[in-house]
Amino acid sequence: MLRIAELKLPLEHTSEELSAAILQRLKIRAEDLLGFSVHKRSFDARKSHMMLTYIIDAEVAGEGKILAKFKADPHVGPTPDMSYHYVAQAPAALPQRPLVVGFGPCGIFAALLLAQMGFKPIVLERGREVRKRTQDTWGLWRKHILNPESNVQYGEGGAGTFSDGKLYSQIKDPRHLGRKVMEEFVKAGAPEEILWLAKPHIGTFKLVGMVEKMRAEIIALGGEIRFESRVDDLIIDERDGQKQLRGVRLADGSELFSEHVVLALGHSARDTFAMLHERGVFMEPKPFSVGFRIEHPQSLIDKARWGKYAGNEILGAADYKLVHHAANGRAVYSFCMCPGGTVVAATSEEGRVVTNGMSQYSRNERNANSGLVVSIDPSDYPGGALAGIEFQRALESHAFVLGGSNYNAPAQLVGDFLAGRPSTAVGSVEPSYKPGVTWTDLSSALPDFAIAAMREAIPEMAKKIRGYDMHDAVLTGVETRTSSPLRITRGDDFQSLNVRGLYPGGEGAGYAGGILSAGVDGIKLAEAVALAIARS
Repeated sequence: MLRIAELKLPLEHTSEELSAAILQRLKIRAEDLLGFSVHKRSFDARKSHMMLTYIIDAEVAGEGKILAKFKADPHVGPTPDMSYHYVAQAPAALPQRPLVVGFGPCGIFAALLLAQMGFKPIVLERGREVRKRTQDTWGLWRKHILNPESNVQYGEGGAGTFSDGKLYSQIKDPRHLGRKVMEEFVKAGAPEEILWLAKPHIGTFKLVGMVEKMRAEIIALGGEIRFESRVDDLIIDERDGQKQLRGVRLADGSELFSEHVVLALGHSARDTFAMLHERGVFMEPKPFSVGFRIEHPQSLIDKARWGKYAGNEILGAADYKLVHHAANGRAVYSFCMCPGGTVVAATSEEGRVVTNGMSQYSRNERNANSGLVVSIDPSDYPGGALAGIEFQRALESHAFVLGGSNYNAPAQLVGDFLAGRPSTAVGSVEPSYKPGVTWTDLSSALPDFAIAAMREAIPEMAKKIRGYDMHDAVLTGVETRTSSPLRITRGDDFQSLNVRGLYPGGEGAGYAGGILSAGVDGIKLAEAVALAIARS
C-alpha cells in the first residue's frame, strides 16, 4: 500500500472523480489501481473556493516502481503500519491484579488494554454507572438538585461523556495509539467515519452506549468494575527513604492491595488531590484558564465560516478556533467549541456554579457555544500545589451567588459586557444553559485582568468571525475546569516521582486534554503496568 497526501477535489464530487484524481496523481492506468481507502478527509475552508483534502491509501500494481518514481515527493510514500501490538501478556499465575482508579477515558483505556493483555484489572469509580449518572445529571439541569458524587464530572465515562465528544488532538503520536483508541470506539458502536474524518466527534448519546459496551468487554475479559467506590487513602510503606504503594483504602473502610495502581483521576477530583498531597505524593501547580461560555446563533457562525457554502451537508455545523494576545500579556482563546450544542451545568460541589459545553452527534441545536477563556499562571495563585483549586473555588462560589444561589448561572449580553453595564433581559439569542440563567453584570465574576483582556479580545475576534461581537450574543459564567490546575508528576517509567507503584495519568494528573489524548495516555499507563508486572 502507498499513501497519497494533499489530494484536493471540489466540495461536491463523485467517487469516480476521486478515483480519477488518484490515477492522475500517480500517473497510472485504471487497471493498475487495485483498490483504495480514505485515511483522512478534511477541507480547505476558504469561502471563495471550498475544497476537500484527502489522504488516500492505495493498492497499486507495481508499487515499488511507483514509490521509486515519487521518491522525492513528500506527498507520496509507503503506508505506515498503524496496527497496535501488545507489549506484554499476563503470566499464567497473576501475582496481583492491578487497580485502576477512575473510569473516564484514561481509566477506560487503561483497564481495557490491561484486560486485553490478560491482567484482569479492578476499576474503582467513585461515581455511578452511566445510565444512573445521566439521571443524576439531569436532576441538576432540570430540578436544581446536585448529587456531589454523580454529575457531569464524576461517574462512568468521565467528564467527556457530557461534551461534544471530540476525537481529535494535537499530541505527538508516533506509535499511532490514537488509531487504537478510534478502532476501539468503532468496535463499541461509534460511526466508522471517525476513522477518516479530520475532526471527528460522537456526541453524548452515542458515548453512553459505547461506554457500556467497553465496560462489558473489560468484564468479559476478567476485569471488574466497582462503582460508587471512592478511594479515600493510599496504603504506603516507606523503606530506606523510598515510598512504595501497597494498596488503597476506600470510603467504606475496606482495603484493596496492589503494588500497581493507575491513577486516572479527572480534573475535578479535588478531595482526592488533597489526600494525595497529604500523603506526600509529589505534585506541582500548572497553568490553566478561566472564562465564560459564549453563545451565538449557529447560522451566524456557519455564514461567517462557510460563506455561500453554509448549510452544506458535507460541512455540517461550522466550528471555529480563535486566539488573541491582549495588551496586558494575557492570551484569550476559544476552548472546547461546540457547534449546534448547549451550555451545561458542570459543577461537582455544592454551592458552586461551573459551565461547560455539550453537543449531540447531530449538532443541530440552534446555538453555537464555546469557552472564551483567559490564561492563568501559577503566579496568579501563589500558595503551593493546591492553590489553583482554591482559586477555582472562589470564582465558582461567587458565580453561584451572582446566579441567585440556586445553580442558575450568571449571564450577560456581549454588548452590555463590552459597554460595562448589567444585562436585564434576554435578546435575540436564547441562552441554552439549564437549569437557567440570571441576568447580571459579569465584571466581578473573573479577575480584573481577565475581564480587561476579554473586552479587548471580542472585537478583535469579530474581525475573523463576522458578528462575533453581536450585542445579543450571550456570555454565561463561569468556565473554570478547562484543565487540571496541577500536575501529579511522573517519570519516564510513568510512575510517580516519589511513590513507586503509583501511575498517574490523564486529565487530572495534567497529562491529557480531551477524550483522545486521555485515551492514548491510558494505553501508555496500561503498557507500563503490564511490563512492570511481567518483569517482576
